[in-house]
Amino acid sequence: MKIKTALLCVAFFVCALVGGSCNKPVTDDEVAVLETTYGRIVIEFLPNIAPKHTANFKELARDGFYDGTRFHRIVADKGKPMAIQGGDPNTIAGDPATWGQGQRDQKTVPAEFSTTMKHERGIVSAARKSGDNNSATSQFFICTAAQPGFDGQYSIFGRVLEGMNVVDTIARAPILGKTERPVDPVVVNRVYIIKRAELKKEQ
Repeated sequence: MKIKTALLCVAFFVCALVGGSCNKPVTDDEVAVLETTYGRIVIEFLPNIAPKHTANFKELARDGFYDGTRFHRIVADKGKPMAIQGGDPNTIAGDPATWGQGQRDQKTVPAEFSTTMKHERGIVSAARKSGDNNSATSQFFICTAAQPGFDGQYSIFGRVLEGMNVVDTIARAPILGKTERPVDPVVVNRVYIIKRAELKKEQ
């Protein structure tokens, strides 16, 4: 019992150090910069909420995986934008019919659903296959408005720090026919990871 009590005390102390509660979002000192044809989006990570998804996105970004991909999907409800989705390697040169399906050999990331974080405007969350909570790979979406129906269903790992105006512009882009694809390609030219201090120097 003494050992268990000691461990609980240590856990509580660690939580206090990182922000008062293990359930509160804690950002790290790195951010992701997405350079798109519509402008720049900067995302900050929430590693204590979804450490595996955070690590996965950073690894892919550092490998240049996202360079050349597109925001291929504008999710809307009754004409009102809800989110924009990207990150599928098929969008670089694949048949548009395969966009959003991902590739079979991609590494999957197990679900990290938060009981405290909500899908609010600016939240970045991992897309996954319907019916499989542990099927997230490289695809992600950015909410343009609060989506309570997504809470506890998708893994939140970041939020927009700068560039929500760019996200909104993408979300309002005309779509092709009865699809969810933008008429004009929304290309992510480059994604890179930098320190917050370096971000200020770029401005």
